[in-house]
Amino acid sequence: MLHSVGVHTLQLLTQAAACILLFPRFLLTAVMLWLLDFLCIRKKMLTMPKAEEAASASEEPPPDDPPVCVSDSNRMFTLESLKAVWHGQKLDFFKSAHVGSLAPNPEVIQLDGQKRLRILDFARGKRPLILNFGSCT
Repeated sequence: MLHSVGVHTLQLLTQAAACILLFPRFLLTAVMLWLLDFLCIRKKMLTMPKAEEAASASEEPPPDDPPVCVSDSNRMFTLESLKAVWHGQKLDFFKSAHVGSLAPNPEVIQLDGQKRLRILDFARGKRPLILNFGSCT
């Protein structure tokens, strides 16, 4: 009983520490998404009068210029995008492989199912170990 409480407490503390460490990165990303939305909307609104003048002069809109439409469906600063950014940053924080650190060494089971080894047990001397997880299709 005490062991499971300790494990849950440790997991909770790990999650809380991750939130504290990730929150500044998340806020910076959220501000960048908001600024990008703001700049795109500002650009569309400022260029709209020019486009209307050009349309009234030639009566035909340019073929490569889509109509100006600012709505919630084409914005980047939405709740869904912020959730995706938070989830991606959490996954990046908790991954076991990091650039410049040692490679992870997970346990693998041989095809007969009897013997358990580590991946790096298959490395021989200075030769590189190559793992191919692809298919031949």
